[in-house]
Amino acid sequence: MNRNVKIGIVQLAYTGDIQSMVEKTAQKVREVADQGAQIICLQEMYRTDYFCDVESYDNFLTGESIPGPSTEVFSIIAKEKQVVLILPLFEKRTHGLYHNTIAVIDADGTLLGSYRKMHIPDDPAFYEKFYFTPGDLGFKVFKTKYATIGTLICWDQWYPEAARITALMGAEILFYPTAIGWATDEKDLSVRKSQQEAWETIQRGHSIANGVFVCAVNRVGIEKNQLEFWGNSFVYGPFGRLKAKTSSDQEEIKVVECDLTEIDYYRTHWPFLRDRRIDAYGDILKRYID
Repeated sequence: MNRNVKIGIVQLAYTGDIQSMVEKTAQKVREVADQGAQIICLQEMYRTDYFCDVESYDNFLTGESIPGPSTEVFSIIAKEKQVVLILPLFEKRTHGLYHNTIAVIDADGTLLGSYRKMHIPDDPAFYEKFYFTPGDLGFKVFKTKYATIGTLICWDQWYPEAARITALMGAEILFYPTAIGWATDEKDLSVRKSQQEAWETIQRGHSIANGVFVCAVNRVGIEKNQLEFWGNSFVYGPFGRLKAKTSSDQEEIKVVECDLTEIDYYRTHWPFLRDRRIDAYGDILKRYID
């Protein structure tokens, strides 16, 4: 018997200010819900630009509490449209303590809880350690009306441990809100292609190794003439089959139907979880094996 769930992707470009970004996102959430989406995922830090390209104290002014302004707006929409929302926020936990966070809202408007980004990068134009305290809630799954989901954020997507643990906790779909792109001064098309392919390949691998659906939602557009976000949001099935992908340079919403019974089928025929040697993996807890 099929267990069909429809995932909604909302891939947007930054409008230039928070208020218009909230309004546009709310409109697109309603639109993709009207097209049949049941679980809708937004891009990383949906309401602001990707401000981590610089270290500026002014950017802390954009933080918000949970519950707070965004959860108030989108809880109403979730209840109205009976959809689950994956809402990525710049969380102000208290004075001087901020996280890169996802709030998960169930289809009745209830705030189910939060996930705080565990892996925090620090690279040129991605100075996230300046802003974000590493997550302290651990890896999380949420039993929503339509499916049990796991939520991870951007840099988390490069770590097989994060995907594995979340899958072992019962996640049927892994969601990765993302803000990733090229530096605008990187003109070598082969370098661009290899970076994007690596990003997609690692997450496709999570779907295969864990027998789960994987959905990544990226932003698009050029911000501050410094970063060009490459879009290409996607959904992969539990054995790495591409279900859907968006464009590289356009705003886009998309509904993707997923049959969750595929998880049992592929895990039975490719029993990676059965054959794990949990007695032999102690060294994974070491930083490096000399």
